[in-house]
Amino acid sequence: MPIYAYKCESCGHARDVLQKVSDAPLTTCPACGAETFRKQLTAAGFQLKGTGWYVTDFRNNGTGAAKAGAAAGAAAATESSANSSSADSGAASTPCGAACACH
Repeated sequence: MPIYAYKCESCGHARDVLQKVSDAPLTTCPACGAETFRKQLTAAGFQLKGTGWYVTDFRNNGTGAAKAGAAAGAAAATESSANSSSADSGAASTPCGAACACH
């Protein structure tokens, strides 16, 4: 069950209430009795646990899966630049010529 924060608009009394999602919101302030007890908007609190992306990618400051992924990306970039270098050497033999923007 979620915990909702309530605050009275008349007297300022604040209270956290454990309620079901299906329960009707409270309206009567327990401190002053006014019908101005309103639910407040609060940040959700949750915690990621287990062996998911946080543990494998961010917890070890770049070691682990994130570092392995970066190494794989660097290898692909190196291979790509090697392929483009060999393509540049043969650019004069392409139908569009060596002066085109695609080489």
